[in-house]
Amino acid sequence: MQYFGSQAKRRNARRNCIISLKLPNSLRDELKTPLGILLKDTTKENISKHISKNSYIITVGDATTEKMLNYGFIPSLQIVDGHEKRGKRTPPHSTATILYCDNPAAQITTQSIDAIKKALSSKPPIQILVNGEEDLLVIPVCIFAPENSLVLYGQPNEGLVIVPITQEIRNKTKNLLNRMI
Repeated sequence: MQYFGSQAKRRNARRNCIISLKLPNSLRDELKTPLGILLKDTTKENISKHISKNSYIITVGDATTEKMLNYGFIPSLQIVDGHEKRGKRTPPHSTATILYCDNPAAQITTQSIDAIKKALSSKPPIQILVNGEEDLLVIPVCIFAPENSLVLYGQPNEGLVIVPITQEIRNKTKNLLNRMI
């Protein structure tokens, strides 16, 4: 993996070991700041104003994915874990092809990055069902998503975040990933 912060992790990744990067306490506050536009009004009409017809829509989170499906949007990539606000729930039902990966809480695994890459190169829609926690997968998704992508995720108790993928967002998320340990 080319985005790991330490040489040792790069060597392990080349050996195809499943490794993970852990979220250091120093990044927790920074990650509370939305990466994109925070919509407090999450009605279909308001969300629609931010989505163009040709957008490649990526959702991260069960509630966000379910909301978009209920509004009639079919996200090209849906990343869910069967949890919402730390409580267990049924993952959103979708006609998407399902991929699986392991990704423990507060970590990003090479397995999850590989699943994201595979999903992005497959015929949509694809749903990645995560065994663990999907929250931090917003970071690698922003790095690898195609140019016309919009990444949507929930900001707990605040609303919905819409992140248009730009080189600036890629650089910011690469920097975040490189600072994980």
